[in-house]
Amino acid sequence: MNAIAVDDEPLMLYALSKAVKASPDITSVAEFTSGDDTLEWVQTHPVDVAFLDVNLRGMDGLTLAQKIMEIHPDCRVVFCTGYEQYAVAAFKLRVSGYLVKPVSARDVQAEIDHIKGDKAREKPLTVKCFGNFEVYAHGERLAFKRTKTKELLAFLIDRKGAGVTGKEISARLWPDNGDENKCHNYLRQLFLDLRQTLVTAGVGDIIAQSNYSYYLDTEKIDCDYFAYLQTGKPEFHGEYMSQYSWAEETCGLLWKKNRF
Repeated sequence: MNAIAVDDEPLMLYALSKAVKASPDITSVAEFTSGDDTLEWVQTHPVDVAFLDVNLRGMDGLTLAQKIMEIHPDCRVVFCTGYEQYAVAAFKLRVSGYLVKPVSARDVQAEIDHIKGDKAREKPLTVKCFGNFEVYAHGERLAFKRTKTKELLAFLIDRKGAGVTGKEISARLWPDNGDENKCHNYLRQLFLDLRQTLVTAGVGDIIAQSNYSYYLDTEKIDCDYFAYLQTGKPEFHGEYMSQYSWAEETCGLLWKKNRF
């Protein structure tokens, strides 16, 4: 794991970094005394776990944690502080842990073991449907060679695991194209491209085909849309797969659910 340690007190930072480095699961530790320097660094470096002091001068640790998680959604945050009253606010951010100073190597390892257990239970594909459609595999944004390949995956997600035929897909992705053979051939290329993209990302078993229908294994997908339908969370603010016009139908249904 790549870690960062942040504390504006040099002696505390030294002790924290030493405790983090003692873990055999940690491959690197970057040390910082300010939130601004931390954010500049994490923009261009991978971070798996961040050990942060809450009561930082300038940008406080709670704000810093939120910004780090926006840059690296898969990063785990552990607060290390002498102020126990921050615990409630910290866990509202869904941080992984909260350690009270002085922090020991044993404390750090216990948090890392907890994080490892959580990661083992994580679903390999994370999908964001509210707002623009985005896909992450093991915490990294998935790169698509073709925009239509990404749209194909979006449509399969929209179907929530239900089987869909090639003809149905073509009607949505190319509503104004009357050349059925041309659409069919292009769709085959898109499926080949999508499968290769998923295989390269280590999630190739998510897409499947049965007879003439295609579907996704939703049990392996962490999706805000699926979660909202099941639990009502996260909140829906009126935008769903905003870059695709065919998604307006589902967006309308979500609006109705949100009202009632």
